[in-house]
Amino acid sequence: MHELSVCQALIAQVEQVARQQQAERVSCIRLAIGALSGVEPQLLAQAYPLAAAGSVAQDAELQIESVPVRVHCDQCDKDSDVTANHLVCEHCGNWRTTLIGGDELLLTQVELYREQTYV
Repeated sequence: MHELSVCQALIAQVEQVARQQQAERVSCIRLAIGALSGVEPQLLAQAYPLAAAGSVAQDAELQIESVPVRVHCDQCDKDSDVTANHLVCEHCGNWRTTLIGGDELLLTQVELYREQTYV
């Protein structure tokens, strides 16, 4: 299951952000995952608690947004949302398309918690 190694890399990135921002913990992590990313969102969610254990993100909520597969048509110059196994323009039916979305795995937001200290 390569989703565990993806989670471990994600936690390393989140910990770096938390250190840079001097945060004590992370309360929420948001990801955008495309159908063609090669990552299975359900398996990633299952691997997350194991990867996050003992880190600043240990108690953070993981939110995953699905990103649709999008193509740009070379013939009619329009964009279409398509299925992962059928990259054909929905406007004109042309199969000569360019993938413009749906293959990404993005860390879109990290919510951090910092203790307020008053002097």
